[in-house]
Amino acid sequence: MAKITGNEISPGTLINYEGGLWIAVKTVKVKPGKGGAYNQVELKNVTTGTKLNQRFRSDEAVDEAYLDKKDFQFLFASGDMLTFMDMESYEQIELNTDFVGDQAQFLQDGMKTLVHMYEDKPIGIKLPVQVTLTVAEADPVMKGGTAAPSYKTAVLENGLKIQVPPFIGAGEKIIVATEDGSYVRRAD
Repeated sequence: MAKITGNEISPGTLINYEGGLWIAVKTVKVKPGKGGAYNQVELKNVTTGTKLNQRFRSDEAVDEAYLDKKDFQFLFASGDMLTFMDMESYEQIELNTDFVGDQAQFLQDGMKTLVHMYEDKPIGIKLPVQVTLTVAEADPVMKGGTAAPSYKTAVLENGLKIQVPPFIGAGEKIIVATEDGSYVRRAD
């Protein structure tokens, strides 16, 4: 592992600190009138999510960590376990639905994802920015309410309820943002 000094830590830097894997969220370089300069760093534990404020002196060395990013393909869901396959080695891994979080509802068979690995253990997953889904059911359009921009509720094939423009009907394919589950546009 590469050693970096305390003043080289910037937002997004991944470090091994006190036996855990931490990412720097915010940093402030401080040069007091008395004493040595230091870097005030807000750290977030990658695995547990806990936060820590820590001062690093400029002469203090810490271990910088590097993540491997691997392409995986989503195969199937079985109960609360999701099975992914490494696109290079064809090895399969199982991740808990809680590990993927709310974005698990957007997973589709054969979807390519990016899994962040640290020492061959998955610590994060990134889905495509947008997915195409079919509208299962949509509320009828309210007549006469077109003066102001209006949206209606629609239920997608994965059970998610979102707001869509009034011209979207059941059976249509739409593109949805995986970050927040919002309607983007009609699919081509």
